[in-house]
Amino acid sequence: MVIHLKKIIISGLIFITLGFVIGDFIFNNRNLFLSSLNDRGDPYFFLQEGIYPNKEIMESNLEKISHKVVEQKNDQFYVYVGITKSKEVADKIKNIYDKKGIKLILKEKYLENEEFSNNVSQFDLLINATNNKEEILTIEEVVLANYEELLK
Repeated sequence: MVIHLKKIIISGLIFITLGFVIGDFIFNNRNLFLSSLNDRGDPYFFLQEGIYPNKEIMESNLEKISHKVVEQKNDQFYVYVGITKSKEVADKIKNIYDKKGIKLILKEKYLENEEFSNNVSQFDLLINATNNKEEILTIEEVVLANYEELLK
């Protein structure tokens, strides 16, 4: 019984010491860990309408959507109708398209461009200040054009 108790105490002391050593290492290197997380850029919500296997199908399906960004990757066309940094703004835009019968998917992406980040933050403020769907869509049209100009 005494030998069993000694093993438990020694094992406990080893695990506690190991926990302190690992904790101290992480604490002293936290800037290294945090900087690697921030290297991805700022988070954005991309409102994706769909993915198409070819341009003809995409164009025929998107007659109702005049303002969009199309990115081609791996022979597929990804269509986005909005970009924002705010979940609330994303929900506003999504609701507008839902009422038109167009389903959107939110995709989180990380981008590194300070000018675009500042612009999107300002546009998000404008969208938060209105409930007029035409104004919201016009602002998003400018965001999409800004994305194409600065990042594509």
